[in-house]
Amino acid sequence: NQQISKRELTSTGSVLGKTQLSKMSEAKIIDGKKTAATIRGEVKEAVDELKKSQNTVPGLATVLVGSRRDSATYVRFKKKAAKEVGFHSVDVTLPDTVSQEDLIKEVKKLAEDKSVHGILVQLPLPKHIDEAIVLAAIPDDKDVDGFSASNIGNLCLKGGIPPLAIPCTPAGCVELIQRHQIDTKGKTAVVLGRSNIVGMPMAHLLNSMDATVTVCHSRTPNIADHVKRADILVAAIGKAEFVKGEWLKPGAVVIDVGINSVDDATKKRGYRLVGDCHFESCKKVASWITPVPGGVGPMTIAMLLRNTVGLARHHLGLPRQPLRASRSFKDVRDAQDTQKKVEGDSEKKDK
Repeated sequence: NQQISKRELTSTGSVLGKTQLSKMSEAKIIDGKKTAATIRGEVKEAVDELKKSQNTVPGLATVLVGSRRDSATYVRFKKKAAKEVGFHSVDVTLPDTVSQEDLIKEVKKLAEDKSVHGILVQLPLPKHIDEAIVLAAIPDDKDVDGFSASNIGNLCLKGGIPPLAIPCTPAGCVELIQRHQIDTKGKTAVVLGRSNIVGMPMAHLLNSMDATVTVCHSRTPNIADHVKRADILVAAIGKAEFVKGEWLKPGAVVIDVGINSVDDATKKRGYRLVGDCHFESCKKVASWITPVPGGVGPMTIAMLLRNTVGLARHHLGLPRQPLRASRSFKDVRDAQDTQKKVEGDSEKKDK
């Protein structure tokens, strides 16, 4: 039989049998831990630069309501990462009986604190509190999660003013794609999930990267048929091992955002963490794949740190750092020079 390359199989969209699949090499692993560590190093350099040149320390405030174990663990990881890069940290912990009015008062105090550049209210909040109203109390220029209507609106617009912050998990996915030199131009991308936190902003980011994007959700029929067309799949649907390897287009790139627990008697905790994709079968078909854990998860906190530095720079009137793998915080001076030149040219035209 004539051998067919993986690239040719991808371009033709052929469906492989189990025998053919077994002969293909397994997907390369997109290491989120390693990439996140690199970004934290870049953030620390940026913090040191701001301390030296601007006498400013980026400040991150976290608000934790109640005693949910998962929320408390996540906030603890964020605080640890903030300390590692040299941030000024402000922690507000409130009981789950706090009133919505009192919670908003705390948020407004942080909004007035000049040492705080980013405010994060850990979700979910207790049922008696309207999350949308609380989040709306965070000023756009301190919205470190990038969830405000203004930041999301600017993210979705083509051209115009860029958002001050980009939702952390989608931003982390973009970093993984770009830093592993995965081409998106003209590619077919499928996003599973349409949440405000991941699916919706992810779709817009991929569109801005010249991919042709399809969003699937709980009401989408025949999801497997859409997945089979995807050169790039971002799974954020919240169902354990939902995507099977036989659904994938050979050579597809799989970004698995999901984190789910499944029973496992062999584990000390009695369970193990899995993604929205069945890793063992998907890695035999994909060209690149993120593991769970250790893929997208570490990137979310890394991008939170990066957003905080971006907001601190905004408060200082410094140029925005674009979400691009080809640029790092080391390019700050070049960006400043470019902005000054553009402003100078504009002044000349006005005259």
